[in-house]
Amino acid sequence: MELGLVGLGKMGGNMRERIRRAGHTVVGYDRNQDLADVHSLEELVGKLPGPRVIWVMVPAGAATQSTIDELAELLEPGDVVVDGGNSRWTDDERHAEELAAKGIGFVDCGVSGGVWGLENGYALMYGGDAENVAKVQPFFDALKPEGDFGAVHAGKVGAGHFAKMVHNGIEYAMMQAYAEGWELLEKADSVTDVREVFRSWQEGTVIRSWLLDLAVNALDEDEHLDRLRGFAQDSGEGRWTVEAAIDHAVPLPAITASLFARFASRQDDSPQMKMIAALRNQFGGHAVEKK
Repeated sequence: MELGLVGLGKMGGNMRERIRRAGHTVVGYDRNQDLADVHSLEELVGKLPGPRVIWVMVPAGAATQSTIDELAELLEPGDVVVDGGNSRWTDDERHAEELAAKGIGFVDCGVSGGVWGLENGYALMYGGDAENVAKVQPFFDALKPEGDFGAVHAGKVGAGHFAKMVHNGIEYAMMQAYAEGWELLEKADSVTDVREVFRSWQEGTVIRSWLLDLAVNALDEDEHLDRLRGFAQDSGEGRWTVEAAIDHAVPLPAITASLFARFASRQDDSPQMKMIAALRNQFGGHAVEKK
């Protein structure tokens, strides 16, 4: 199978490599020509036989919109566009309608795996018509983790990004809980080795998780996180999760509080946000602010 991949950054570049390792051909385009296989979207489309599958991995919002607009003028009926970025689900509905008017299919796909996905595989949540999903399925199979789990056709267009949004909201709350526990342990005079307490939780406890493993990694690199500033960005999906909860009248006190805690980090050097920043850097390669 042959795939066009637009956006070869931290995730896109690793996704290209994982798909190639599965035996497929990937033609990649990026504005950074040092990363790209072709010089333009037009050249990318021209190198692929129809029906084409073009996977877009660029920042949500204007960048995704402009890329899909350009592809709409280059692709042919029967082709499929996949938005694998962190777009809002409401954007998916609009993109699907715009492309359908030209006979082009659309699939939205939430992707989780960060900088570890190349080796571990990517958790995939996708939405769209079964006919369009089937055209993309070989690439979903190449990207997902080994085994029976790690990928789901979540529903109609928008369902993939909605599921990924909720995933990220849960992630906010889990990271906040680890961060609060870590700060409390650090404050207690009786606890003399917080890092080893966290390490002891990695086996046999009900709170063991990959995030806990990453927290231990971060503490191994900087035992008291002294080199970090207590500041953590929010990617937007936490906000969207809270907004969706309001729209659906669903109470989300833990996720909402974790989002507001991120806002608190803009006001002072929050110890909890050092851990949040460290975890985001560990799993996603997100930038941290040094002291």
